[in-house]
Amino acid sequence: MNKRSQQNIMIKGTKDGLTLHLDDSCSFLELLNELDTKLSANYRFQENDPLIAVKVHTGNRYLSENQKEKIKEVIRQKKKLVVDEIHSNVVTKEEASQWIAENQIATVAKMVRSGQVLEVPGDLLLIGDVNPGGTVIAGGNIFVMGVLKGIAHAGTGGNEESIIAASVMKPAQLRICGIVNRAPDGYAEEGHQMECAYIDENRQVVVDKLQVLKKHRPILNRLEGGL
Repeated sequence: MNKRSQQNIMIKGTKDGLTLHLDDSCSFLELLNELDTKLSANYRFQENDPLIAVKVHTGNRYLSENQKEKIKEVIRQKKKLVVDEIHSNVVTKEEASQWIAENQIATVAKMVRSGQVLEVPGDLLLIGDVNPGGTVIAGGNIFVMGVLKGIAHAGTGGNEESIIAASVMKPAQLRICGIVNRAPDGYAEEGHQMECAYIDENRQVVVDKLQVLKKHRPILNRLEGGL
């Protein structure tokens, strides 16, 4: 193997395991050969050695699922090495489109009636009411400029920082990610204006005045001028 190819892979040890930085300009076959050679030369383990997590960074090289599997196979052949993550700076058109959808605010002007379900991949700004029996679902945050009487489920994309806000909060049920807050007795009849729900430090969905978001979710300042 020539001197140039020996520089295709950089291996760094961290407190969490190993990080492999793979050059993105050489051929994939060249990369696999050097990966096998370097791991074999530098890492020999005993049977009772602990498992070591390996993170792989491929830079601007796009890897197909088959190529990712080949890299994992080379690493797994060295006992005690376990692939934790393969990260690339490159995404497919489909992945980019999904990311854009999940980070956009969908604005909908309508009333969500009983039996209806309104679902969006990113944030939802609903200009209208959610009637009892109606459901709104969002991958991110939910903002209701109206009365929320039905069910609201935010953070379906897994983000526990998601919130639910409403001009008038009279919900049948609030859910953020997989955590549920059912309205206490009398709450839905009374209703409260300009409130929000979020997951607190105890991993409970709590309802509070809208003003607390400035403290608990400062990133929402990008929506300044909204609800």
